[in-house]
Amino acid sequence: MKHLAFACTVAFGVAVLASPALAQTKAAQNKSAQAPATKAAPAAVAAVAPAAPARFVKTMKGVATIDMIEGPSKKIGNEIVTVLKIKNTSPLAISLFKVDEYWYDKKRDVVTGDSYKNLKPFLPGDVLEVTLKAPIKPDLYQSQYQFSHAGGDIKPSRVKKFE
Repeated sequence: MKHLAFACTVAFGVAVLASPALAQTKAAQNKSAQAPATKAAPAAVAAVAPAAPARFVKTMKGVATIDMIEGPSKKIGNEIVTVLKIKNTSPLAISLFKVDEYWYDKKRDVVTGDSYKNLKPFLPGDVLEVTLKAPIKPDLYQSQYQFSHAGGDIKPSRVKKFE
């Protein structure tokens, strides 16, 4: 007898809690009633896909690898602009990817530089186009890049084109 009373109480509780969740609102009923009319719309109107839900990606810890194509540095106005194309060749995403460019004079003293930070995860196989702009100073001789990320260091390799 106690088991039957417990089962009835549980069934009643489930029915009470589930009924509002399963009931359609009037707005939802109106949308479903209007749905056949919108399907007759011309094919030229493209439907917007819903946004993909956010997901977490596993990121690299330790040394990550990248391929880099370095463009020539150009003087534009009073800045020296360098464009890099960088591809993530690591098996996992790189978080908080950072590029620092340092410009040296002939005495090997740092004269100027610039920095780039990518705040989104840099997924495997993705290609970033990084533009570095540093103010022009007299006696610029040579530049150097330093790569880093939140989980460690980065081992870059220069390539002519991406595979």
